[in-house]
Amino acid sequence: MTRNIGPADRTLRLVLGASLILVALASGWPAFQGGLPRAMAVVAGVVLMITAAVRVCPLYTLLGMRTCRR
Repeated sequence: MTRNIGPADRTLRLVLGASLILVALASGWPAFQGGLPRAMAVVAGVVLMITAAVRVCPLYTLLGMRTCRR
C-alpha cells in the first residue's frame, strides 16, 4: 500500500491516540465510567496509533487524500 500520511499528520495521530487511551483508562472522568464510551475511546486511540505506525489511512485512500509528499 502507498503511504498517505505525512509527518505532521503522523505525529498528531500518535499524540491523539495515546491521549485517548490514557484518558479513557486512567482519568476517572465520569464520561468514561461506562463500558461503551471507554471501549470506543480505546479502540479509536488504537486505530489512530496503528495508522500512524504504518503511515496508511484507509479512509484517506477511499477519499483520494494524501498528507505526505509523493
